[in-house]
Amino acid sequence: MKKMNIPNKLTIFRVILILPFVLLLLSGSWEWSAALSGGLGKYVDYIALGIFIVASLTDLIDGHIARKYNLVTNFGKFMDPLADKLLVCAALIALVELNRIPAWIVILIISRDFIISGFRLVASDNHVVIAASYWGKFKTVFQMVMVCLMIADIPQLRVVTNIIMWIALALTMISLIDYLAKNKDVMREQK
Repeated sequence: MKKMNIPNKLTIFRVILILPFVLLLLSGSWEWSAALSGGLGKYVDYIALGIFIVASLTDLIDGHIARKYNLVTNFGKFMDPLADKLLVCAALIALVELNRIPAWIVILIISRDFIISGFRLVASDNHVVIAASYWGKFKTVFQMVMVCLMIADIPQLRVVTNIIMWIALALTMISLIDYLAKNKDVMREQK
């Protein structure tokens, strides 16, 4: 078996960080968490934010290393976008629980991700690996910035947070349309 390269290890690390991130973010909404968190209670969101930022930065770092040192693999092409989706979707669902984002926006974002994942499955059956597009990368960046702002929940930045949320939603829909248009042949029956 081939040894896993550094970009792929960073992608796996990003997936592993999801659990402590979500547990910390949601811990403030659980009755029993006050006793466990002790004096950390008011800082738990900021610790969760720190974990989210570290996880998000691994996305930038692993892609940069993979391209610079020609370490792009099919595993990375598949797992990197999936890790991004897992991280962002977990955060968005937690933020719905915390009443910081409307559920319908999260439903649209997650629906887009299911559609793209379905396309990727069909493509892989046809031995085609579809890498993330630039629209998808912009969408991911704006979603991650939006999540950071919503976790921080700074009242003075609510207008900025809402603007970023609407841009992220628009990019989500644009990237879906772009993806479907560019990969429409994937859904055609193979002979």
